[in-house]
Amino acid sequence: MATLDRWEPFRGNSPEAQMNRLFSDFFGRAFQEQNLTTWAPAVDIYEGEHELVVKADLPDVKPEDLDIRVENNILTIRGERKFEKKADEKNYLRVERAYGSFARSFSLANTVNTEAIKADYRDGVLTLSIPKREEAKPKQIKVNVGGQTAAAAAGR
Repeated sequence: MATLDRWEPFRGNSPEAQMNRLFSDFFGRAFQEQNLTTWAPAVDIYEGEHELVVKADLPDVKPEDLDIRVENNILTIRGERKFEKKADEKNYLRVERAYGSFARSFSLANTVNTEAIKADYRDGVLTLSIPKREEAKPKQIKVNVGGQTAAAAAGR
């Protein structure tokens, strides 16, 4: 006949120790992941009639610490935000902003003119204006109705 063993999940460990381990596993992992993530500045991209505009938030990044390139229709923005100690390290109560190197890459459509990109950096915001090629710009086509344009036909 088989013997039954009583299942005791907290055998050898108090419930308090188990809860502490549970919380430290969860929160410890969350803090470790936060420290391992790299800084990636926020970016807005929108399309106008004649250009594509990329805006990146880069506060405290010096223009000389930026590298903007286009290779094989991939736009890459690289840079670094350096931590400048304005006080003794032990005097900092909280440091939440991310520092260090970053890189963001975006695929560009073949409809843009990568040779004419303009970059402007003002108030911590990098703005890239990427013009569209002439053949890619929208063209309005007028519709003829019985030999007249649609506008003339609507006016009768």
